[in-house]
Amino acid sequence: MAGCSREGSGPVVVSVAGDRDQLAKPLASPGAPAAKLMLESTAQGLVGFNASGDIIPALAQRWIVEDDGRSYIFRLRRAFWADGRRVTAPDVARLLMARIVALRRLDPDGPLDAVQAVLSMTGEVIEIRLAAARPYLLQMLAQPQLGLLSSEGGTGPYRSRSRGHSLLLTPIDRTTGDDEGAEEPIPADQLRVVRAERAALAVIRFREAQAALMLGGRFADLPLLVSAGIDRGSVQVDPVQGLMGLAVVGQGKLLDDDNVRAAINMAIDRTELPALFPLGGWATTEQIVPAQLDLSRPPTPPAWALLTMAERRARASATVTRWTADNGTPSPLRIALPDGPGATLLFGLLRRDLAMIGLDARRVAVDDRSADLRLIDEVAPYDSVLWYLGRIGCARKVHCSDAADSALQEASLASNAQDRDARIALAEALMQGHNGYIALGAPIRWSLVSRRLTGFAPSARARHPLNRLFRPPN
Repeated sequence: MAGCSREGSGPVVVSVAGDRDQLAKPLASPGAPAAKLMLESTAQGLVGFNASGDIIPALAQRWIVEDDGRSYIFRLRRAFWADGRRVTAPDVARLLMARIVALRRLDPDGPLDAVQAVLSMTGEVIEIRLAAARPYLLQMLAQPQLGLLSSEGGTGPYRSRSRGHSLLLTPIDRTTGDDEGAEEPIPADQLRVVRAERAALAVIRFREAQAALMLGGRFADLPLLVSAGIDRGSVQVDPVQGLMGLAVVGQGKLLDDDNVRAAINMAIDRTELPALFPLGGWATTEQIVPAQLDLSRPPTPPAWALLTMAERRARASATVTRWTADNGTPSPLRIALPDGPGATLLFGLLRRDLAMIGLDARRVAVDDRSADLRLIDEVAPYDSVLWYLGRIGCARKVHCSDAADSALQEASLASNAQDRDARIALAEALMQGHNGYIALGAPIRWSLVSRRLTGFAPSARARHPLNRLFRPPN
């Protein structure tokens, strides 16, 4: 391991923002960057993402789609569990259905809502049966959260072993499943040494050439790059879409007032956000859905979209003044944000803007249950309006529109595409008008990458598989 202390031609040292428990028990916090990295490295699913974010085979070597998109049939490749047992279709069907059920509780209106069954057809073939076509099923199946783990571990592409405060990842032979006893030693550059640590420490480790790759960078950690003197050429920004904004999660008379929620949304000056997070190509937004995607029309703009910032604040201030006259001075809004200097900068902007319309604000921890507004900062796993609406719907305990939720439920049961599209469009318009989610911009995902890693590429899904860090030889 002494040879892993400096960047060179040896094992690739990787630091990921997070903590050791997320590496050791990834299913306990599957959304964390460290947990996702461990799952995609040791517990592949049927399909996965390549370095650019495109779908590639994983446990499934090929697949076909039948019955107008309601049947996905996968042929499994030869693979082995960590204890040496052969992977079979019954194993995969059972484990996959369990993961789908768990994830469906969090995203009831997503593409997994239509899964009726996962069946083993032969020892090497499984079928996923859907009640209705879901065009983005493969993108969801490629998520690290749908990686398959037996009681002894996953099927690779790596096996992990503890090495002090790090994990040593050793590649598995895709043909035999072996990771030990090979006649030829594994080339050093195929090994990976992975640590989960605070972003500040990971940035310094990269700067000091003690790591070739730092993953899991988010907006909250972005100012660290300037203070650490990181060269801009080392920073790789992923072109992701998703949700970065404030979900209204508090209860009470103030936030139950439709006009007050709209006032909060109007008060925030998004034009000042790019100065806080200076990234080329990053865009702010006032809409839940960032683009048309699979909507039948462009996304609904806020009702106040054409007002100037001064007009917005004047209207918002009048709303808060009326509410205060009727109900008394409101308590400070508790805004739940992650740790990090970027989050501190964001809170300063939010507190200033809310003060301009007569509302006070207090910062609380991101998991504080007493929060009134909580930051959502998530990359969309698939390009559908269904994910955006489902992520901020009633099932996620966000202040929601019952009518919009009903429209989403009706969309999943629609008998034809035209009716389904109409229901989804109705739900999108209702949720935008409800102001239960205050959009700020696209998520920010960045990495620090050594020039040695010639295969690294920005990813639209913010996924960077560790077995694809080098370009294949000519």
